[in-house]
Amino acid sequence: MAVMKTDLTLEAAHSLLEKQGGQGRIPGVSLSERQVEGYTVTAVSVRTAYGARSLGKPRGTYITVDLAPYFQRQEGYFSRGVRCLAQELRPLLPALSEGASVLVAGLGNRSMICDAVGPMAVDHLLVTRHLIQTLPSRFSSLTSVAALAPGVVGQTGMETLEILAGTVRHVKPAAVIVIDALTAGSRQHLCATVQLSDTGLVPGSGVGNHRSAIDRKTLGVPVLAVGLPTVMAEGVLARELTGAPVPDDGTPLFITPRDVDSRVRELGRLLGYGINAALQPSLSVEDITGLLG
Repeated sequence: MAVMKTDLTLEAAHSLLEKQGGQGRIPGVSLSERQVEGYTVTAVSVRTAYGARSLGKPRGTYITVDLAPYFQRQEGYFSRGVRCLAQELRPLLPALSEGASVLVAGLGNRSMICDAVGPMAVDHLLVTRHLIQTLPSRFSSLTSVAALAPGVVGQTGMETLEILAGTVRHVKPAAVIVIDALTAGSRQHLCATVQLSDTGLVPGSGVGNHRSAIDRKTLGVPVLAVGLPTVMAEGVLARELTGAPVPDDGTPLFITPRDVDSRVRELGRLLGYGINAALQPSLSVEDITGLLG
């Protein structure tokens, strides 16, 4: 049974359940919901090959954080959002031995705002690998973090996977975290949710621009993905608004919120801080701000 085309596993699961009349469950897939720091968090666990085929997603864990409290500007919305992301991201990381490094990569095109969340998140990362190597006695309490924003193939002539694979061979991180823009299947999720997963990702898959997969198989280390949906297909939106199917003329058009610029800039900062808090659990949001300043 086909499900909607979306990068968000939660949407794919809800779509499939809707096609089943809202009854029953998806074999090999479990869903759970909880509140973390006032944010609604939904976990989708794809446990079997059958479940993966049903949803069209790799086996693994997918966490979706609803950012409604953030844009409602509820009290402490930023600090609580950072702590929520950190609490959800940390369990997806492998156990880090002393001295182990984590590589964080902000994917996408900085010159195209709807694709710039990765590079913008990297701008707010606390990068520590060089500090620990230079002054280990002073910075040994911090996790070693390296970061890069590899751009896109049109800018570099190299696939993102090629750049990351070379970096991984040299840095030898214990894990890689990739940050990227995603495609949504509902306007309610545009620039309004964050998806975390332990499955890696395929850059550009949501807009039909498939690149090489970035995952444990291709890099040789665990790969976590942090994604923000910034676009959706015009036909998907039209169907959502009217309930009527829209003919596919073979020239897909993608749309994005009119305030995408401010949202991507804000949420790039939120994602960067959330990753910092996950990797540096001894630091508060205020500590991170001071060190980045």
